[in-house]
Amino acid sequence: MSANATDMYSTKAKPLINLLRGWPNTSLLPTHLLRKAANNVLSNNAIAFPGMLYGPDPGDPRLRENIALWLSDFYKPPQPILSDRITITGGASQNLACILQVFSDPLFTRNVWMVAPCYMLAYRIFDDSGFYGKLRAIPEDDEGVDIDYLRREIKKSEEKATLGGNNEPKWKPARPWGKIYRHIVYAVPTFSNPSFKTMTLRRREELVRVAREFDALIVTDDVYDFLQWPSSPNSQTSGLDTAVLPRVVDVDRFLDGGSEREGADGFGNVASNGSFSKICGPGLRTGWVEGTPKLAYGVSQTYGNLHTAHPARKIMARLWSNARHRHWLLPLEFYGLILVRHCQSAMVLRNEQRSSRSGGAPSHLTATFVADTLASGELQRHVLDTLQPSYASRYRCMISAIETNLLPLGVKIPQPGRDVVGGYFIWLTLPSSLRGAEVAQRAKTEENLIIAQGELFEVPGDTDHASFPHDLRLCFAWEDEDKLAEGIQRLANVIHNMQKDGGEVGVAMQPTTDGDSRGKDAVRNFW
Repeated sequence: MSANATDMYSTKAKPLINLLRGWPNTSLLPTHLLRKAANNVLSNNAIAFPGMLYGPDPGDPRLRENIALWLSDFYKPPQPILSDRITITGGASQNLACILQVFSDPLFTRNVWMVAPCYMLAYRIFDDSGFYGKLRAIPEDDEGVDIDYLRREIKKSEEKATLGGNNEPKWKPARPWGKIYRHIVYAVPTFSNPSFKTMTLRRREELVRVAREFDALIVTDDVYDFLQWPSSPNSQTSGLDTAVLPRVVDVDRFLDGGSEREGADGFGNVASNGSFSKICGPGLRTGWVEGTPKLAYGVSQTYGNLHTAHPARKIMARLWSNARHRHWLLPLEFYGLILVRHCQSAMVLRNEQRSSRSGGAPSHLTATFVADTLASGELQRHVLDTLQPSYASRYRCMISAIETNLLPLGVKIPQPGRDVVGGYFIWLTLPSSLRGAEVAQRAKTEENLIIAQGELFEVPGDTDHASFPHDLRLCFAWEDEDKLAEGIQRLANVIHNMQKDGGEVGVAMQPTTDGDSRGKDAVRNFW
């Protein structure tokens, strides 16, 4: 039997292990809590009837109040979090699009700055909001973000905008509940997806100061904060009921006079995106955003079907959205910027028709169910007594296998020695002789193991200072715990064989453009 035939036979004989999929294991979904909450709500017409109607723009008042109490207890800020800082959303991703509609303009807003490696599914949201070609990568450092790089590049961006006369918003009307920021910064500061890092308090403070200096809105995905535990395998506890660090939105609220300090416009410089996807279930499509009261209210005013684009604009928007056609539109700037601006404006208007507000808050009935679980304290206990210990056990199982099987092969993990870890993911850096895409391809072919290659988390169009050809991301949340160590052993087999073979073996190892494209498409299909 040939070697290839042997590999195919052995792969088929091994059950699939998917360490790419960033979903919660179904055994951890609190169906019993939601069943009870749904029955409580639907049995009480005083709650059920309002919940089945449109509801107030900021969302279910009971859920907003319960979230405020829960966050105050967990983060323990100097002053309690009030419900006027909270707006209910359809989840972190949906709300990212809503934030962009109210607080950005695809021409006036210079760039979107994304801490890289970056959550890859955010790219399309920014592209669809008119920022195609304007995404910029901010490299991480050991403390979570390279502030010096960001400051240097954002200054260049401002100089370019000033020279181009880009001094005021072009397409968004002035609104009393919103403002247009010059820059957008996107980050996952705590237990980052994908890099596994946690941004230090010093970097959080520096990031807020840069945002204030350059009129930037920092949008943080704070979706993993509650999933934390001591890193030591010998710890007597597997859960922590207090946050490891204040969020960036907390820093903005209190740093140097706070987000509502004298002379400030009251919108602040941070929007904290929260979600019940990781602690209750992504199918709920329910989350929240926290910011200043003005910012939270602004998000609640995201309208849908407000504008109707002229048919000619729709045609130009379609052309502009296709990079292959854009090159012949740009020379028409000879006649001024009108055509190009109409194209981009039409894209914005078209995208605004996709937003959530058509009379009330999103996910309104589901929000009443979640409110009931928080009011009873059962969801908080589920996080502390079930999720944290379960994910801690999974993490420790995987990290132990990594230390035993991968570190001796030259693989590295970021920020070793932390006292507290959490989230869903572990980031691995391979020896420089190995490419992540090739390791991922061979892992699938030879071991029936699915992993994510580092290139998937590069910011499109800006990889000069933040590229990840020698990296991998692993998830310990989806697969059953007994498969995690086996998955790491399979990965070790692949790396060992590639190192033994000099890192280049067979057709699967050839880094062609078509091959890379097929590999990325195959990986995306596992989400």
